[in-house]
Amino acid sequence: MAKGSYEKAIVSLQKLLSEKEELKSVVAERIDEITAELQMTSCKSFDPVQRIKTGFYYFKTEIYDKNPELFEKLKKGQDPKFLVFACSDSRVSPSHVLNFQLGEAFMLRNIANMVPPYDKTKYSGVGAVIEYIVHLKVENILIIGHSACGGINALMELLEDCSESTDFIEDWVKIGLPAKAKVLAEHGDKTFEEQVKYCEKEAVNVSLANLLTYPFVSDALVNKTSALKGGYYDFMKGRFELWGLNFGLSDPCYI
Repeated sequence: MAKGSYEKAIVSLQKLLSEKEELKSVVAERIDEITAELQMTSCKSFDPVQRIKTGFYYFKTEIYDKNPELFEKLKKGQDPKFLVFACSDSRVSPSHVLNFQLGEAFMLRNIANMVPPYDKTKYSGVGAVIEYIVHLKVENILIIGHSACGGINALMELLEDCSESTDFIEDWVKIGLPAKAKVLAEHGDKTFEEQVKYCEKEAVNVSLANLLTYPFVSDALVNKTSALKGGYYDFMKGRFELWGLNFGLSDPCYI
């Protein structure tokens, strides 16, 4: 059986599973068998074009075609409730972790989920996103850090003289230097791995503070039309931590 046929078979079985509850055990077993066979096939070769085709086929048949009212609404414009800053790490997609639906969250993903301070020339791309989303009157701005973040690890590994060996990465993660300084001051006796974990959360707080340097964000906070929130996804333990900023950090909420 060709790889594309495997994946189409899984889609068909998933559809059958949702329609025929009495076949749950049989269908689930067959899905497991096909998935195992597919994994063996994948070990031999990976066809990116076929993967894209299969992914869109599933989206078109199981999501787009089954939600005509939603897509008619989206055709007329967007009204997101969240602006989300998240890491580009492939393991921490907010749409999966927080189950955001289409049209619900406007996102900007970058190395280590950094928000730089206001700068009309150096960071105009990030500034344009923030300005646009405030124009859309989005009510919540959320910054999500995560465990095992390579960008934060690079930040903590920066040499004291801040010399650089990369074209972009080290200069970018320097946005988080205040977080690194705080971690070293408060947890200098901890192991490097522990310091990185502390910094993964503290860098979120630095980005929250940097958001206040954007005049349209601070105006939105004063007018109570937007709220800032920090989050941390620990995919090692399957936990999500959430805290707020209202001119001061509130106690975290663990989910």
